[in-house]
Formats: sequence, C-alpha cells, structure tokens
Amino acid sequence: MINKFVASPQEAISGIADGSTLFVGGFGHVGVPYCLIDALIESGATDLTVVANNAGVGETGLGAMFKEGRIRRIVCSYPRSTGSVWFERRFEAGEVELEVVPQGTLTERIRAGGAGIGGFYTTTAVGTELAHGKETRVFEGRVHLLEEALRADAALIAADQGDRWGNLTYSATARNYGPTMAAAATLTVVEVRREAPLGDLDPETVVTPGIFVDRVVVTGGREVTVQS
Repeated sequence: MINKFVASPQEAISGIADGSTLFVGGFGHVGVPYCLIDALIESGATDLTVVANNAGVGETGLGAMFKEGRIRRIVCSYPRSTGSVWFERRFEAGEVELEVVPQGTLTERIRAGGAGIGGFYTTTAVGTELAHGKETRVFEGRVHLLEEALRADAALIAADQGDRWGNLTYSATARNYGPTMAAAATLTVVEVRREAPLGDLDPETVVTPGIFVDRVVVTGGREVTVQS
C-alpha cells in the first residue's frame, strides 16, 4: 500500500546530507515550509546550496538557516528583503556565495529542470552584469542569453492538503514555487496543513501529482509574525 506520510518533520528530512543542493519554496512569508526548515537545522546539515525566491526574513525560515551558518551558497531573485539581516551579515563577512537570477528566469530554470530540458534562451539580463560569461545567440535580430536548468538533491515545500499517495493542493499564492520545485528535485519533501483521505481530493484541484512527491508530513500550518 502506498503511503507517503511520515510521522514527523525530522523523519521527513532524514538523509539530507551536508553539501546538498536544496530547493526551498516560499515567497516572502507565504508558502514557506517552516517546520521542515526547523527540522533541517536541528539535523545539523550544513554547507548547503539553497535555491529560493529570497534569502529569508528575520530569524525564521531561511533567516534561521543563515543565522546558524548552514548555507554556503544561495541562488535567488531577492537576497535583500525587509528584515533579511542574517543573509546580509553572512554575505558581508564573505561566508556566503550569491547568484542573483531574475525572478522569471529563476522560475523557468526550475521548470526546465523538472521537464528534462537542459536550458533555454532569453533576452532577460542581456547587457547587464548578470550576462557575464554566458553564451549568447541572436534570434530574430535580438541577443538572447543561454540559461541552464536547475535541479536539486531535495525540495522542501509547503502545501495545503495532501493524501497518502502524495497528491497535493495549495492555498492561493502559497502555491508559488512548489509545483515546479517538486518536479525538479530528486527527493521532494512536503509539509501540509491537513491530511486528505484518499479519494477526497478532486482531481481537477490537484496541482502536484503524487508521482513527484516522496514524503509528506502533516504540520497543521504555522503562524509567522511579520517583522517590520
């Protein structure tokens, strides 16, 4: 019998090793897998490369990982958000490498990884510092940059509901990077607000099919205080 539910966040993230590359879902405070991140910090995993939208806020989520010195490199669109104090401290100290990627390009690089596409050409960032060292081609008279797909050893994402086969639904904008990250990772770990009995989820509402999911843990959601 297929049952992808595990008993705890600690069990869900087990096996993620030092030096791993991780996708971490979320946009600001929305859709962040806080419980999985806390469990990962507790596990002691370090020297990590993280691919995410931003570099965390305050002392929760990725902010907590930066505070604990667990992230060696981050690939993101917005490294400096309101309250992103720990990323800034680590970066200014030379302890973290940063790759800035335009948001649409970041999304497409992750999607390409899940689709088995090696890369794609885009006009975004042409003529900027972000184009340095990248292959270019001309299409219809316009210069395009080659952007390579992104894949990860593991993805940590949050969803609204999940069943024991790993089928997932999301709540509004909390969906953000979850579906593409799930498809592009070798191991996909999900925290859900609520367990759905098998057969309860309308197939038309399932965004991430269970084939892309390896482990699911019910956390009930987590309230986060936004720091101004």
